Amino acid sequence: MTTYRIFFIIISLFFCAAEVQSAIRNVTDQVGRKITLSDNPQRIVSLAPSITEIIFAIGRKDRLKGVTRFSDFPPEAAKLPRMGSYTQLKLERILALKPDICIGVRDGNPPTIIHTLEALNLPVYMVDPGNLNEVMKTILEIGDLLNADEAAKTVVHDMETRFSRIKSLAAKVPYHPRVFFQIGISPIVAVGTGTFIHELITYAGGKNVSEGQTLYPRFNREQVLAMSPEVFVITSMARGDIFQRVKTEWSSWTTMPAIQNKRIFVLDSNLFDRPTPRLADGLELLFRLIHPEINVGWVERSGTHHFTKTNEK
Repeated sequence: MTTYRIFFIIISLFFCAAEVQSAIRNVTDQVGRKITLSDNPQRIVSLAPSITEIIFAIGRKDRLKGVTRFSDFPPEAAKLPRMGSYTQLKLERILALKPDICIGVRDGNPPTIIHTLEALNLPVYMVDPGNLNEVMKTILEIGDLLNADEAAKTVVHDMETRFSRIKSLAAKVPYHPRVFFQIGISPIVAVGTGTFIHELITYAGGKNVSEGQTLYPRFNREQVLAMSPEVFVITSMARGDIFQRVKTEWSSWTTMPAIQNKRIFVLDSNLFDRPTPRLADGLELLFRLIHPEINVGWVERSGTHHFTKTNEK
C-alpha cells in the first residue's frame, strides 16, 4: 500500500507539473490584437531596444534570448544575440531562438514580419505607449506577462516618485524658459505637443517653443532664431563629430539668448526618445539644465551617463 501511494503521488506530481508547463492565457495587446501565450514564458525575444531595457529593469534578463541592434543598455544587453534592427527584423534569427513570446513596438517593427510570426503561432505582444503614463502602464503590462508584477510595480513607483518631485519643484519656479529641442539635424526637426519630450520639457518647468499638433515639426534656421530659445538642446541617434559641427554652427548666432548665456547642450537621445524607466533620468537632467538656479540636491545614479555640455570653450 505504501509503495502504491508513493507511485500515485509521483504520477500526480508529474501531471500537475505538465499542467503548469502547458498552462496558457489569453491577453489583448496595446494595438487590440488578441494573443494566446504561456502563462509563464521562459524564452523571450525583444523586438526593440526599449523593450530590452524594460525587461532588464524588471529583473527578467535571464529569460531574454534575443534583442535588436542598438539594444545597448544596460551594457550587458550587448552580449545577447541580435535579431537585426527593430525596423528590419531578421525572421530566421527569431525563429531559431524558439521564443515563447516576442514583445514588439507598433512604431517601427515591420508588419510583414509580425504577421509571419503570428501565422507561425508565435505570440507577439505589441506595445504602443504615447505618453509618460502609458510608458508606465506598458512596464506594468510587461511585468504581468513575464510574472514580474512586483518588480514592475517597484520600477513604476520609482518613476512616479521622481516625476512628482520634479513637477513639484517646477511648479514653484516663477519663470519657464523657452526651450528648443532639436532631434533632427538636416533638416532641423524639433518636437511637438504629443511627444514624450514635450511632456518632459513641461514637467521640467520649460516652455517648448515648437509645441503644436505636428509631432515632429521642421524649421529653417531663421524660424528657430525668431523663437529666441533660452535653452537649446540637441539630440540625435547619430554620434560623433556631427554634434560639434552643429553646435559650432548654432554658436555663431550670438543674438540667440541660449548662445549668449552658454546654454546649448548635447544630450543622449536615449534618455528622451526611448519609452523606458530612464525617462526619469532624462527629466531630472532636463530640469537641472532648464533651472540651474535650483539646487535639487540629489546624487547622480551610478552607470547613467546623462549628458555632454557643449558650451565648454
